Amino acid sequence: MADSSFDIIVVGGGPGGYVAAIRAAQLGLKSCVVEREHLGGICLNWGCIPTKALLRSSEIHQLLKNAGSFGFSVKEISFDIETVVRRSRAVAKQLSGGVAHLLKKNGVTVIDGHGRLDGRTADGHRLLVEHEGATTDLDSKHVILATGARPRTLPGIEADGQTIWNYREAMIPKTMPASLLVIGSGAIGIEFASFYRDMGTKVTVVEILDRILPMEDAEISAFAHKVFAKQGMKVMTSAKVMSVETSGDKAAVSVERGGKTETITVEKVILAVGIVGNTEAIGLENIDVEVDRGHVVTDRWGAAGEAGIHAIGDLTGPPWLAHKASHEGIICVERIAGLDNVHPLDTTNIPGCTYCRPQIASVGMTEADAVAAGRAVRIGRFPFIGNGKAIALGEPEGLIKTVFDEGTGELLGAHMIGAEVTELIQGYAVARQLETTEVELINSVFPHPTLSEMMHESVLDAYGRAIHI
Repeated sequence: MADSSFDIIVVGGGPGGYVAAIRAAQLGLKSCVVEREHLGGICLNWGCIPTKALLRSSEIHQLLKNAGSFGFSVKEISFDIETVVRRSRAVAKQLSGGVAHLLKKNGVTVIDGHGRLDGRTADGHRLLVEHEGATTDLDSKHVILATGARPRTLPGIEADGQTIWNYREAMIPKTMPASLLVIGSGAIGIEFASFYRDMGTKVTVVEILDRILPMEDAEISAFAHKVFAKQGMKVMTSAKVMSVETSGDKAAVSVERGGKTETITVEKVILAVGIVGNTEAIGLENIDVEVDRGHVVTDRWGAAGEAGIHAIGDLTGPPWLAHKASHEGIICVERIAGLDNVHPLDTTNIPGCTYCRPQIASVGMTEADAVAAGRAVRIGRFPFIGNGKAIALGEPEGLIKTVFDEGTGELLGAHMIGAEVTELIQGYAVARQLETTEVELINSVFPHPTLSEMMHESVLDAYGRAIHI
């Protein structure tokens, strides 16, 4: 390889890494991405994108099953899981190729292999890249670590790829299991639970905390629990998986709840109990950085303690979101480049989305968070059943909730459950970024008929002015 010295080397080609490298190139910095597996990272290849392709298939399955209510006659509904999975993988492959094109277009060097820091140079750091038995030496003034994260395991319960799955196996089933138990009810667990339930699998979700989707507003969690139960999903909260015993094509899951233990026998188990940063084997022992509970500690610009070393994305801790990683990558690079007016990331303005059925989305503080912070609050709510577009779509089940500071009118948070709320939430995210109060939101004109009208009505409700409830 002709070039071995760069201004910035990014270790990891996921949504944080490749975006950082492209932004660096735009700013005239000679940049390089080192990626050991697939450009686009876990998100594009084994997470965000292929799961949405799967969920689209399950959504269509449900639409076909309910086609009669729209005036259609559909008989003998069936699906081919091999084709469903193949489409999902094709979508991921197409977008991974797109990332490669973008990097080439912007003049970013891409090097295949596993990157490992190997000490300091006169004005930067040395990186060794191992690939197919060969080693390449690189050096750079700045190194951005964007190695992502991997699934967390439970003591004594580890994915075996056969009966106990992690997210990878769950995305490429060869056959649809008749029964399935999901351990963990965060976004990943609930998305898989929703997909498999909508495709006809008998699904049980076990959550150790007292409610599912524990990062969401409690009211939204309760709404989701009720809807999932109505769909036929068994949801067990305040429950702990004590053991999983596999035998042949079955798993006997011992679950303790309320002082009593029961055994649930299923065909497959999905582990969805969080993630831990990929800090191993990347040479952290050769530099001066702090690792706390499996994540690299950084300042608000992504600097990781030692001059010239930076870290972004899942490697640095929650929220574990692709869009957070991308934004961190841009901030980190722009700070390195010395741009003026680079603003650090305010994580409270990062929207979170769960693509189950119904969808869930939120930004900012929950009602409980706001009260715990000593805020006097105004709460607005608007149900989907009061919205013409929702009824016309056949999606009358949902809720939009807004939380305002009673004294200042600041939009503290917004929480949604229902059809397409993952698209709607950005409106509130922009409002928070602009430090919008209820005055601007009340005086904004929302188009009709749209689902977004409910966002307006929720704000109006917080101030006793709702029209359609």
